[in-house]
Parts: sequence; structure tokens; C-alpha cells
Amino acid sequence: MEGKVTLVLGASVNPDRYANRAIKSLRRKGYTVYAIGLRKGQVDDVIIETGFPEFKNVDTVTLYLSAKNQFSYYDYIFSLNPKRIIFNPGAENEELKKMAKERKIENLDACTLVLLSTGQF
Repeated sequence: MEGKVTLVLGASVNPDRYANRAIKSLRRKGYTVYAIGLRKGQVDDVIIETGFPEFKNVDTVTLYLSAKNQFSYYDYIFSLNPKRIIFNPGAENEELKKMAKERKIENLDACTLVLLSTGQF
């Protein structure tokens, strides 16, 4: 599991937010998790960064941002060379999906929490 490094984009310290729940669930299952949010913070042992930190070996980017808030992250996401991008409910974005497909990056409209709970992550 440690090999599947996951970036949660749109992270929040608010325990009612799905991004927060995803961080906790990913860590419980043994994944290495990076997190980026609007504000710095911490969820369990995961530090929420801001901006465009240099993360290495990112396998999956899971999005918790609306399409209009994803635009400024396009170049950053692709600079990480992820193998896949998960568009959680409310984060669907046809433009980014098309760009990912052109770069041979798997992309899915799915819920990270559901994928984790059903063993499909």
C-alpha cells in the first residue's frame, strides 16, 4: 500500500468534509497520503499543505475541488505524473479528464470512500 501514494486535493481539517474522511480512511488502510488545501492544517498524521508543494511518486490524485477551482492546479497535477485522477462527486471536469486522457492518465468519476470500502481503490 505504501507504494500507492495518494494526493488529496481540496483537503480540509473539517471532519464533516469528505476530503477529511478520505484522508483518514486512506491512512487507516496504510496508504501514504499528501494533502493540499486552502489553509494549512493537519488531519491525524497528515499535514495539509497549501500552494504547489513538491511531492514525489504520486500514484493517485483524488479531487475534492469543483471544476472551476481545479484550473489553477492543472499544470501542477500533470507535473506530478500521476497514474490516475479520481473525480469525486462534485469534482467532475470534462476538460481536465480530456487532458488527462491525452497524457495516458487513467481518470474516473468515483468516490474515493466507496472505492476504499469496496476494495477497489
